[in-house]
Amino acid sequence: MTELSRTPADVAAHAAAAPDLAVLDAHIAECFACPRLVAWREEVAATKRASFRDWTYWGRPIAGFGPADSAIGVLGLAPAAHGGNRTGRIFTGDRSGDVLIAAMHRAGLANQPTSVRADDGLELFHTRMFPAVRCAPPDNKPLPEERDTCAPWLLREVTLLRPTLKVVVALGAFAWAAWWPVLSRVYGIRPPVPRPRFGHGAQVALPGAPVLLGSYHVSQQNTFTGRLTPQMLDDVFGRAKGVAGLA
Repeated sequence: MTELSRTPADVAAHAAAAPDLAVLDAHIAECFACPRLVAWREEVAATKRASFRDWTYWGRPIAGFGPADSAIGVLGLAPAAHGGNRTGRIFTGDRSGDVLIAAMHRAGLANQPTSVRADDGLELFHTRMFPAVRCAPPDNKPLPEERDTCAPWLLREVTLLRPTLKVVVALGAFAWAAWWPVLSRVYGIRPPVPRPRFGHGAQVALPGAPVLLGSYHVSQQNTFTGRLTPQMLDDVFGRAKGVAGLA
């Protein structure tokens, strides 16, 4: 039986000891280290949204999704309260997932253009998605201490992906900022000073590390207003494929 992670020390220990992604994913699902996030994810799962009243919500932390030998990583912020927190899979069951998976399908990185539920048959090719914070946060805003407590899961996931990972697409400024500790802790590379600014299409290529590409987040705030268009996403994934040698 997988041990529960109830403290930041537990998270660090269990993440570091995970020999592969399957074990890591199992540990992530049993994390209770951030009381505010635990309370919120469970409250949402109990009260539900009216349109999903017949669902049994996942209501737990979210693991990454995609092959263990991926060349492309897609780094997000955190699960959506009624998306991944409901379905149990990142970028599944919400508008952000609709936009992202459709773009990945157009790029040939997904077998279908939709991501509705965990058993819908979605497969990703050469790509793994993972969030910086594993639990749905209130107002989509994790606290700094929650980000830091959760960081060992991300560090270990990237460590396990390191042999094949060539490029990381950071969805939004939060994910962009979350990459710098990974660069230091996993790759032993000191981040540039000052830090490169986030922006859509921003690129950072450092010897010995995956190329970092920035993209506006696939949130409704960006997609409904036209700040992020399908063509803009297509351009980012086209560049990612080129860097990964998949174009």
